[in-house]
Amino acid sequence: MIVAAVGFAIFGVGIETAGITVTKVIARWFKEKEIALAMGLQVAVARLDTGLALSTTIPIAMRFSLSTPVLLGLILLCIGLLAYLVFCVMDKRLDESLEAGRYEPEDPFRLSDIGIILKNRGFWLLAVLCVLFYSAVFPFLKYATELMIYKYRVDPELAGIIPAILPFGTILLTPLFGSMYDRKGKGATIMIYGSVMLIGVHLLFTLPFLNYWWFAGMVMLILGVAFSLVPSAMWPSVPKIIPEKQLGSAYALIFYTQNIGLSMVLLLIGFVLENYCKTDAGDGRIAYDYTLPMAIFTLFGLLALGVALLLKAEDRKKGYGLEEANIKR
Repeated sequence: MIVAAVGFAIFGVGIETAGITVTKVIARWFKEKEIALAMGLQVAVARLDTGLALSTTIPIAMRFSLSTPVLLGLILLCIGLLAYLVFCVMDKRLDESLEAGRYEPEDPFRLSDIGIILKNRGFWLLAVLCVLFYSAVFPFLKYATELMIYKYRVDPELAGIIPAILPFGTILLTPLFGSMYDRKGKGATIMIYGSVMLIGVHLLFTLPFLNYWWFAGMVMLILGVAFSLVPSAMWPSVPKIIPEKQLGSAYALIFYTQNIGLSMVLLLIGFVLENYCKTDAGDGRIAYDYTLPMAIFTLFGLLALGVALLLKAEDRKKGYGLEEANIKR
């Protein structure tokens, strides 16, 4: 178990570093172009991985062995490494073309840049929105399979399929909403709509009735739309608030803040389940009532909506351009 925990921690450090780098690269390559569409495609690929992991890991392990999904993950990581090496060549060529065009070199990183970012009210609103929104999604996904089993009476072997609807649903929708943001703008408004839908979804999951698998599937589809709306506008909005030379640091701070929040929320939900939600499933077995955790996720949605409204007001005040199209004609 210790080896598994250490391995997962190392993987987590690597995936966060990769996420920060990829997001910064996209912002650089697609500045004043289809940046939201590009980031939407990035998110779509990531969600495809999440959906496959949720829906195929258990069947593959049962069909072959417990180590087979791990081996498959290793193969995919090797493919990612090869893709990164190809990108390095392409990025070097971009640098050469920029130098040939007599572009001014990017200013080097300074520690004072972090202080400048932290003093930016718009940055904090976006970072807090990220924490609150993802706190109502990713921790929920951790427990969603058990929710399907205990509340909606889904067979354990099939219980991961309904939560998998969420990442699979975002594969097409996130690039679509990103393209809309690129061409029509309304980034702050998109984040508000997504937060409202998030609240509705967790309220429906909180209801002590309508405990049918098809109802859970329909609600998960709505959550997929909300989970596409907010990221499609949130990540491309960072370059409008933070100067390009500080973008890497800004994304790193957002990821850092997000992971602190997610870890605390997971501990909170686990504590609530263990101390307030245990029920007798019969035959000496313990089940869990997820009504209270779903109410907590609803609260995160309400807080996210409040922050999204504040962000839109800050945009009107500071003129970040969150409601403007990304593509400059």
